[in-house]
Amino acid sequence: MTAGQSTANGSEPPKIASREVRPLARRHYKAVTVTDGKHEGGGFRVLLDGQALRTPATAVLAVPTRRLAEALAAEWAAQSERIDPGTMPLTRLVNSAVDGIRGREAEVRSEIAKYAESDLLCYRADGPAPLVCRQAKLWDPVLAWGRDELGVSLRVAAGVMPMTQPDRARTALARALAGQDAFTLAALHAMTTLMGSALLALAHARGRLRLEEAWAAAHVDEDWQISQWGEDAEAAARRRHRWLEVAAASSLLRLLTTNGC
Repeated sequence: MTAGQSTANGSEPPKIASREVRPLARRHYKAVTVTDGKHEGGGFRVLLDGQALRTPATAVLAVPTRRLAEALAAEWAAQSERIDPGTMPLTRLVNSAVDGIRGREAEVRSEIAKYAESDLLCYRADGPAPLVCRQAKLWDPVLAWGRDELGVSLRVAAGVMPMTQPDRARTALARALAGQDAFTLAALHAMTTLMGSALLALAHARGRLRLEEAWAAAHVDEDWQISQWGEDAEAAARRRHRWLEVAAASSLLRLLTTNGC
């Protein structure tokens, strides 16, 4: 049984687009356990009734720490009569690391490093003054940290028109990602895309920002609009969903360490 069963695109007639929703897979297992990591191939595995959990691409799901395996097992144990991948963000993220990133780590590092060209923190509002000040308060310290600690020196400008960043900034960002494994890259890539900033993702990963601080910095503009015009229910639901995804990525980073620090 794998976790990657959710929906598939159906046929799309010229006038009406339709989406066929597959029924959720039925839970067929009773016991969820974790191996001791001493089997052939190494890593800790989740077992469903004694059978190793596999990814959607049928690879055996082996992870580097027991704490991560136990967290994955908890997601599977919490499933009821049907298995709902939407309630298993950590499993989905680990699946993406194994099936989509392992073997192409350099490519994923490059994708993250590209955010040096369009990082959220570099594009400032030209007004009103309270928003400009809020952006500066939350974003300038992170930019300074990136410059001083990572060597990533980025230009800042008002407006949304694309600007050219120094090549050395992207090189420095790639260097900060060097040596990261597929699981860490999966977490960093998810956080970068969800927050629109590789610097915010790295600042959290390296302990410079708590997750809540990084998330607030990523939503300065949105929170300003909410303060002026109120919150849209659909937008709020999407934001809650993104929060669960970024929280899973943060948990993955934490669970990859053996001591939990």
